Amino acid sequence: MAEKNHEKIIRKIIHIDMDAYYASVEQLDNVRLRGKPVVVGGSSERGVVAAASYEARKYGIKSAMSSVLAKKKCRNIIFVKPRFKRYKNISGKIRSIFYDYTDLVEPLSLDEAFLDVTQNKKGMSYATNIAREIRLRIKTEIGLTASAGISINKFIAKVATEINKPNGQKTIHPSKVDAFIESLPIDKFYGIGRVTSNKMNALGIFNGLDLKNFDKSGLINHFGKSGEYFYKIVRSTHDNPVNPNRTRKSIGAEQTFSEDIRTESFMLDKLSNIADELEKRMIKSHSKGKTITIKIKYNDFTQQTCSKTIDKYISKKDEFFPVLEKLLYKKKFNKSVRLLGISITNLLNDDRLPQKSIEVQLKFDFNT
Repeated sequence: MAEKNHEKIIRKIIHIDMDAYYASVEQLDNVRLRGKPVVVGGSSERGVVAAASYEARKYGIKSAMSSVLAKKKCRNIIFVKPRFKRYKNISGKIRSIFYDYTDLVEPLSLDEAFLDVTQNKKGMSYATNIAREIRLRIKTEIGLTASAGISINKFIAKVATEINKPNGQKTIHPSKVDAFIESLPIDKFYGIGRVTSNKMNALGIFNGLDLKNFDKSGLINHFGKSGEYFYKIVRSTHDNPVNPNRTRKSIGAEQTFSEDIRTESFMLDKLSNIADELEKRMIKSHSKGKTITIKIKYNDFTQQTCSKTIDKYISKKDEFFPVLEKLLYKKKFNKSVRLLGISITNLLNDDRLPQKSIEVQLKFDFNT
């Protein structure tokens, strides 16, 4: 009986995602960039695309692509250095609009957030109308476009956002949810990456209906803990609420080198500099952690990570750097390294309560 009552409470969730946010801000501030292929990121041989305008995306340019490849795809590409203070400032203005409708706002990044408008400050009945009004206000008050997905939970709302991008929105009505999920290609499921998608294809899973035909034990057998998550999302029972009190899941720092490095001694020297910055961030955020991870990106853009969980919570370099050294010495390097990163997870804050929720990415620019 209790379960039946729960089913009657249908939440109204909106996912808002700004369109090509960093690049769009640059075009907003500089008229000469409008309508042109713009990339935010470094233009040097070591540079990486942080964001690409829709004009640039027509040439196949994507985030995380090397600047060299971006130049090959489009001769007229315009590179702009990122201005994170500006992006953060505008993001604050956008969130102020969100809070006019609900306090249940869960930011995922500077340009993306979930809103629960089941009970909203405007007394509006339809989430579709709220999303449309918010998008209109962002356009008229700030000058940027946003896309939105609207449905009964965060997973479906986020997937729906991609359908009518850019500058559009899509509502998946409660009565249409099952059909939508069952027809959804498996590689369009939020949280299912290329490797998992390929594994599912090998099992005969190509869409939501195929996934739904697997029982829970079978999915757990093939995918471990993630199997239970897959079982729930395809049945719309994975119903995590919008969490306005997000805390950090990890704190990290990384460095991209001006030249590839290969020897362990050079890597340790660079890791030491990165560790200094990480220690500052741990202290500033009043956090400690138990899991230390090293990230290594090679010159061919392949990537490896290696982690170690220890028995006590730590925050200082002299505590976590010996762990990093051991992790590094376990690796055999057959390729040159272009980036090193360190992160600490399994965090504990000043209140001595384990932090959970969604990861916050921290930016760290080194002068090399």
